[in-house]
Amino acid sequence: MALDTRELFARLIKCEAGGEGDDGMRAVASVIVNRVNIGYGEFARISNGGDFRAIIEQDNQFTCLKTSIGGVYNPQNVYNISPEAIHYEIADWAIAGNTDGSVGNSIFYFNPYSSSCPTYFPSRNGVIYNRVGDHCFYIPTSYYAQT
Repeated sequence: MALDTRELFARLIKCEAGGEGDDGMRAVASVIVNRVNIGYGEFARISNGGDFRAIIEQDNQFTCLKTSIGGVYNPQNVYNISPEAIHYEIADWAIAGNTDGSVGNSIFYFNPYSSSCPTYFPSRNGVIYNRVGDHCFYIPTSYYAQT
């Protein structure tokens, strides 16, 4: 299934944060924008000067882009998602370069399935900045700069 960047982004937003309300979805979309705009490290090379699609499709970044996990079909993937108007609105907002200040320049996030956020992102490439809903958001550390 060929999806344009807007469609893919809207589906990713719904899949990754659809249950987190507008604030959670904007926070997750902001991480994508921050990855597109960061001027150093792995994401700067991947975005190649601002390519949203390259960031979204980077290998092993988003569970929702995987059709299987550990050899088992992943039914919660972007190809099975039907975005609604709000998901397109947030994708358009993000593609226009907007970000949510609640996550600062975070370039990582995850749901720890816990009431607290670990100080460091699992790779130690990020340090906690804020929590929005169920997701913890991380700004880059000096380890990230070396990626």
